Amino acid sequence: MKTISTILLGTLFAMSLGCGYSAKQTPPTAGTTPAIAQLNPDNANAGAPAFTMTINGDHFASKAVVNWNGTGQATTFVSSGQLTISVPATAVATAGTVKVTVTNPGTSGGMYGGGTLPETSTAVDFTIN
Repeated sequence: MKTISTILLGTLFAMSLGCGYSAKQTPPTAGTTPAIAQLNPDNANAGAPAFTMTINGDHFASKAVVNWNGTGQATTFVSSGQLTISVPATAVATAGTVKVTVTNPGTSGGMYGGGTLPETSTAVDFTIN
């Protein structure tokens, strides 16, 4: 009986090592940082009606989000070099400057860690005259 218990315990130990279990987790690494090259349009008159803005640049992820003064907007992915958002009239009601950025989301590395961190572009100014 003792021999069978020892064999079963040894088999269980070997199987647990064979499954690749490791308590070590890999920390997330930096992701790809998006870059804005151009906003189209890059300005509007105060009180203008709603419009669609096109953001041209590089390294936009398929789930990238355009931020309007730090607030994420519903974003349409066109390509890795182009995104669009709808800008409501209320967002351009008064004169000022709006900071526009793009954030690529982070990715999960699963149960063992890893993945990438979210990355945000440098801000580009949108002017409301």
